[in-house]
Amino acid sequence: MNDALQGLVALLDVEPLEINLFRGQSRDIGNKSVFGGQVLGQALAAALKTVEPSRTVHSLHGYFLRPGDVNVPIVYDVDRIRDGKSFTTRRIKAIQHGEAIFNMAVSFQVPEEGVEHQGDMPDVPPPESLKSEYELRESWAVHLPERVRSTFTRKRPVDIRPVNPQNPFAPDKRAPRRQHWFRADGQLPDDPRVHQAMLAFSSDFALMGTAMLPHGISWFSPQVQGASLDHAMWFHRPFRMDDWLLYDMESPTAVGARGLNIGKVWSRDGRLVCTVVQEGLQRIRTPPQP
Repeated sequence: MNDALQGLVALLDVEPLEINLFRGQSRDIGNKSVFGGQVLGQALAAALKTVEPSRTVHSLHGYFLRPGDVNVPIVYDVDRIRDGKSFTTRRIKAIQHGEAIFNMAVSFQVPEEGVEHQGDMPDVPPPESLKSEYELRESWAVHLPERVRSTFTRKRPVDIRPVNPQNPFAPDKRAPRRQHWFRADGQLPDDPRVHQAMLAFSSDFALMGTAMLPHGISWFSPQVQGASLDHAMWFHRPFRMDDWLLYDMESPTAVGARGLNIGKVWSRDGRLVCTVVQEGLQRIRTPPQP
């Protein structure tokens, strides 16, 4: 396990403070505020610490309320709403400076047998044939000032291989769909909870920008104000984050300065392991008139 991945595993392993209270550190990855995937992963990790390992997460629904401060830790307050015969429910509130920045509900289930079906996995090139996002970012970094170039090209703990990459500094108009392969950049422990928290962390990469594709804008467009508003996940089947997963993302609509994005996560052998839905703010700011 390399240093970046080891750091992410430690970041998602929130520290118990008291019964139902946990603390997570924050990491600056170049955003103005805490990365939404970090809060998702840490909130899920906090909930997982209050549930028997035999019960697995099957869904979560979260709302981003305020920007997170990367300079201070986040306290996670877990409410044990219900421990039923088949399902367990938790509510988590993330707190900074005495205010809630995020809240989330998570449901866990005892494994059960039942009928099964799924759709077809998209036919895309294998990850070995694609450039990594790290390599692509290095080629795009010429558009950035020297002082921020190292942050943009920093090696991530998750290896991402875009199927049809787009230069975020010169975005063209495209259909609102894209895919990328991703996996942890190293071997992880066998504990499924580590993989679930890391998938929650990784599910926030690239998803919100899918709704920007038809409009020729990106996070780096100066007129765009973007932020995650909510995030939901349904975990369907077991998976490993240190094996290749395909993230198939599309945006069915954008309206009211909000873009809706839907993602499906597939294992390399064609199993649908997770579905993600996120709505994000994509406000176009009018430049001031002279």
